[in-house]
Amino acid sequence: MQQHEIHSFLKRYFTANHCEIVEETPFYLTVQLTIEMDKELMNRPFYWHYLEKTGGIPNPAKLTLITDANFDDSNIRGERIHFGSPRLHQIFASTQKFGAFIRLYENVHQTKPAQMPLHPWVGMNVKISYHCNLKKDIMMSLGLHLITGSIVLSFQEKLEQQELSARIPDYCFTLSPLIKPKSGLNRLKQFIRGEIEQDNDEWAAEAQKKWNEDLALLNHFYEDMDEKPECYEVEKQALQELYEPKIIVNTINGGLFYLTDQTTKQLTSA
Repeated sequence: MQQHEIHSFLKRYFTANHCEIVEETPFYLTVQLTIEMDKELMNRPFYWHYLEKTGGIPNPAKLTLITDANFDDSNIRGERIHFGSPRLHQIFASTQKFGAFIRLYENVHQTKPAQMPLHPWVGMNVKISYHCNLKKDIMMSLGLHLITGSIVLSFQEKLEQQELSARIPDYCFTLSPLIKPKSGLNRLKQFIRGEIEQDNDEWAAEAQKKWNEDLALLNHFYEDMDEKPECYEVEKQALQELYEPKIIVNTINGGLFYLTDQTTKQLTSA
């Protein structure tokens, strides 16, 4: 993530969480936190506990985040933010916590007032991790049309080409899904399972082969002992942890998306 992307990300994060952007330059952002975001980010539990007990007037913090590494102005006091900084990691964690599920609508700019339907989609971003003595992560983004059941790959990338909003546009209405969102998510999970089962499993066979070879060597080293020492079991367990093939699927986030008929046709015909 580049510095300008960090700046843009922070602005979207605070705007989405209803924090006022007090001042913005290409070099830094100053935001007025809400009570909820102060509690989330500023680590002041005793302050908020005291206010709740005494009925005091809350005073959420104002935060200045400097996003340009070369910015140097003694009049601006703030936190320098870069990829890897603790504050950015904290905000990433908060994003995952609050943004695990979202509902968005495609913006429609109509010159004439006319009722326009929006099609329901459920989207899901997952990370598939292949674990053995080697590791590989694959990101997968899927979307399912909740009326036809069509599944679209690279759904996140295609969504980013559309203008989306948290508020339904004027003169628009949502079509009722024929597939419930929960059932849609289950269909996507089944699709992911099918993709994994069809995947090449040579990596797992190779890991199993190396595991057996190292286990045979370990057994050979201790073969003259009637009773194996504790270290034998420790080393045997370590070999299992190193070589045992595992596939772990983690859901990153998901959401309901209401898209125009035109966008839906583009997605399902691609």
